Amino acid sequence: MPGTTDLTKLTAAETAARIASGEVTAVQVTEAHLDRIAAVDEKVHAFLHVDREGALAQARAVDDKRARGEKLGPLAGVPLALKDIFTTKGVPTTVGSKILEGWIPPYDATLTQRLKAADVVILGKTNMDEFAMGSSTENSAYGPTGNPWDLTRIPGGSGGGSSAALASYQAPLAIGTDTGGSIRQPAAVTGTVGVKPTYGAVSRYGMVAFSSSLDQGGPCARTVLDAALLHEAIAGHDPLDSTSIDAPVPSVVAAAREGDVAGLRIGVVKEFSGEGYQAGVMQRFNESVELLRELGAEVVEVSCPSFDRALAAYYLIAPSECSSNLARFDAMRYGLRVGDDGTRSAEDVTALTREAGFGDEVKRRIMLGTYALSSGYYDAYYGSAQKVRTLIARDFERAFASVDVLISPTTPTTAFPIGERADDPLAMYLADLCTIPSNLAGNAAMSLPCGLAPEDGLPVGLQIIAPAMADDRLYRVGAAVEAAFVDRWGHHLLEEAPAL
Repeated sequence: MPGTTDLTKLTAAETAARIASGEVTAVQVTEAHLDRIAAVDEKVHAFLHVDREGALAQARAVDDKRARGEKLGPLAGVPLALKDIFTTKGVPTTVGSKILEGWIPPYDATLTQRLKAADVVILGKTNMDEFAMGSSTENSAYGPTGNPWDLTRIPGGSGGGSSAALASYQAPLAIGTDTGGSIRQPAAVTGTVGVKPTYGAVSRYGMVAFSSSLDQGGPCARTVLDAALLHEAIAGHDPLDSTSIDAPVPSVVAAAREGDVAGLRIGVVKEFSGEGYQAGVMQRFNESVELLRELGAEVVEVSCPSFDRALAAYYLIAPSECSSNLARFDAMRYGLRVGDDGTRSAEDVTALTREAGFGDEVKRRIMLGTYALSSGYYDAYYGSAQKVRTLIARDFERAFASVDVLISPTTPTTAFPIGERADDPLAMYLADLCTIPSNLAGNAAMSLPCGLAPEDGLPVGLQIIAPAMADDRLYRVGAAVEAAFVDRWGHHLLEEAPAL
């Protein structure tokens, strides 16, 4: 990417440097990306709402600060695509659902506030699976997003809009959320970088809740360094979020600039291989393992037997919390209201509104969660799932007692065709097989590109997992792997993507 004259092809770090030096203005950069959105997003459908006026106003403010000689932050003037799950004052927030169509929040999420404080230019809100429930962005009430590598295939989910915006050069930075893999899985299938920070490291205040003990916002980018810069901009304690960690943010930017794995002990998760894994995905993963050895890391196999139960536990815990969180959408306070003609009871209006406003996958999870929490079944289902969650956390503790990080494929397969798994929820859920354990344990994880699968020429992701509050290890290892692959390939992987 370095040296290009196309402003949309620059990394976030390069863009910020050019703005800071006065070589280009933030307005010029923003206009270039808005033009790119206008040119290609009709095909990709990464955005649900483009805030052209707001983005240009933010960009002008950055240019004014530079003209006055004020100190600019590391990402000042850099455009960003924001997943439509974070509230944005005066800008629609739909969470990909008809039940919030047209809702304009009266306040900013803490993450939104921090982006604005860092002078990041928010271009608009990206498409997503409704209420973040899905692995393909096909569950959006506003239609699916295409994968820029092949528009007939999924861009991952639930944050497929953010990953597609990056891969199609509509934005150099994006924000996603990760409940069971919804940052990392889209990154893997689009050849981009996605990070799930330690649970509680990035505020959830103003992030519309799906599963409160699992949901975590995080950075999405095209390079490891760009992700690190965004990570530091959004992370940190927030007294408005009761789950926020009151501790210093790890020095992830310094780790990304270091990029050295010499002397590290890296564990390959035994359970993340075998039946169901695409041959090309495993080939690229095995090449990554050999690369890490060449770079000076010691690589050993690690067994985490409880990971085999993670998928089942997740699909009891997440729907149970979803059932509780989505009870607030009752047609009485905000959002959609159907059937309120003066002849129906409040209960009837609520039922009609939920029938019209929620999609099939959301209804499926609400029903599953309500059943799991019901009297007589709570201990057998939800309670048992929480016990498995504890076992998974203990597996991680044992593993990290002997290794610095764990690695695995991010997803068992590359991007599948839109519609292929629409009628098979279980097959869809298997897309998150490798990512879910980190959500259940609350530790940190990253996906970055490790090549193209030989069968279909589509991106493969390498997952790196670190202990809680050791997010810097992700960036240290990720930057080393990225630099080695770029040196081997002679370019960034995204440069192989077909032009739109």
